[in-house]
Amino acid sequence: MGEKRFLTLADVAEVLNISSSQTYALVRSGELPAIQIGGRGQWRVESQQLEDYISRAYRKSAAAVRQGIPVGETS
Repeated sequence: MGEKRFLTLADVAEVLNISSSQTYALVRSGELPAIQIGGRGQWRVESQQLEDYISRAYRKSAAAVRQGIPVGETS
């Protein structure tokens, strides 16, 4: 079947090597687009959305480095 189209927040946390609560914060802030599904409203992130988020993060980090701004201080 190949790669899964949708990932759980736990899957995303594993890919990014961050905690589940950090992943949830990314989703809640809108920084990482996700959908809620099912009766319990579980979150799912489309694989392409995760790849897009990673690409944006690389661009943001590169721009900060070029400007001499510590990455954690960008908005």
